[in-house]
Amino acid sequence: MPALPPEFPPVVLCLAASDATGGGGLQSDVLTLSSMGCHPLGVVTAVSVRDTRGVDDLLSIEPDVFALQARVVLEDIEVQAFKLGMCGGVENVAAVAEILSDYPDVPLVLEPALAYGPADEAEAEDMVAALTELILPQVTLLVASRDEVLRLAGPDWEADAPEDDLDDEEGGVPLAPEEAVARLLALGVEYVLLTGAGQHGPQVVNRLFGAEGLVRTDAWERLPGPFLGAGATLSAAAAAALAHGMDVPEAVREAQEFTQAALAAAFRPGMGPAIPDRFFWARPRNDEAY
Repeated sequence: MPALPPEFPPVVLCLAASDATGGGGLQSDVLTLSSMGCHPLGVVTAVSVRDTRGVDDLLSIEPDVFALQARVVLEDIEVQAFKLGMCGGVENVAAVAEILSDYPDVPLVLEPALAYGPADEAEAEDMVAALTELILPQVTLLVASRDEVLRLAGPDWEADAPEDDLDDEEGGVPLAPEEAVARLLALGVEYVLLTGAGQHGPQVVNRLFGAEGLVRTDAWERLPGPFLGAGATLSAAAAAALAHGMDVPEAVREAQEFTQAALAAAFRPGMGPAIPDRFFWARPRNDEAY
């Protein structure tokens, strides 16, 4: 990782879709990284047309345009980490992969944000395939839900499975989450943080896996939600911690602590879910209200 003078904040380059609400996307990355003492460089890969209730459209930026911006700033400023969110399409994934390949020693955190991908199903699946083939082998830390790791790993084709157990359209059955994680690690991902936010129960249980298997398990009180941008906050916070020089297990713990505090202080500015307050520490709070 490039050395940085002690008087400089760590620099993180973010490539992601914009989100005008500030709940997720590039704006979320900028807020989180700034709150954690980093200097964010923001490159827009797509524009999400949305409010807090949901996404109406996703407009990809031409890959030549955002790739030029990324390369220009990277030639000028050394970065200590990359944070990658929604790319916007297959061509954009390929352009991002080419950029990242020139910086193999810089940690890369991937938040796949698959729920906000292209509306066209075939295009969305092509983008997932491109992520799997081109991006995952370069990833230091993948932060993903159960559904996302299953989708990235793909179906497990079992010719001998009972006919009733087979997916009618695909002809396969999904992997167990742990098997999906193992498949992603085999593709070259160094670590996978499998989040439990989409599951049920009084606690959110997040598990970090590496080449040696389960590295750590962290359980957190399940806060009343839903939230917009919880995953974006967690992954950007992990990128910030890595940029500060922490190793991955320590960075993952630090990122979870930050995210839990941001969610506990979440606010609801619109008609949709609450947004994490990434600057919770900068504002006085009435503990009884949160």
